[in-house]
Amino acid sequence: MILDKIVEDKKLRLPQHKARISEREMRRIAEEVLRENPRHPPFLAALAKPGISIIGEFKKASPSLGKIESKINFAERIGEYNESVDAVSCLTEEDHFSGNAEYLKEIRGLSNLPIIRKDFMIEEYQFYEARVIGADAVLLIAAILDDVKLRDFCQLTKELGMDALVEVHDERELERALKLDVEIIGVNNRDLRDFSIRLETTKRLAPLIPEHKIFVSESGIVSDENVKFLKDCRVDAFLIGRAFMEAENPRELAKHWKDL
Repeated sequence: MILDKIVEDKKLRLPQHKARISEREMRRIAEEVLRENPRHPPFLAALAKPGISIIGEFKKASPSLGKIESKINFAERIGEYNESVDAVSCLTEEDHFSGNAEYLKEIRGLSNLPIIRKDFMIEEYQFYEARVIGADAVLLIAAILDDVKLRDFCQLTKELGMDALVEVHDERELERALKLDVEIIGVNNRDLRDFSIRLETTKRLAPLIPEHKIFVSESGIVSDENVKFLKDCRVDAFLIGRAFMEAENPRELAKHWKDL
């Protein structure tokens, strides 16, 4: 499966990070940052506002799309996001999404919006690093974490003053997430086993998500019809990557979709 390959490559990549900055040192820096700034503008609050919230993503490539050719430069994109979306998602996975932690640091310098680090989080080191580079939230993918790690990572995220978006793909993963009383549930319409997209995944899981949870629909949102379909599913927020990355004016597109 594609997901298995991504996780295996992440396991090979992490020692390179630790060779530059050890886990002990990264944790020390993270704790220092936490003392100086206990809480960033909360990601959760950005999604809990009345109406649809939008998380605008920055990514340079994906296994399903290949290299993404952006029609505007980096600074222009973040400037347009600042004027139209409610939070920013930044891919930091190197091998399959051409991401880098440096991109998130650059976004932090250009934006006061909450930023979620979107990566394949499998070790504590990545959470300390997320806090150090300026993330306000992290993505936890239920499909790659057992119950113990999912619980422990949720707790560590809170201890570091960040929010967690727990991503699920089916009923079993949703059940596991709800047992932990997580606040933000993301339903990924893309099956990470084969990268196929089914917006019906959001519709199928919607009745099972308690109304007091923040409900995010992720992936495959590229048209007015998609937006209308998912709004009917009672979602609180969209996470949108490809459509914004390929748009010449993501600001106008975000505003248009909010108004539908």
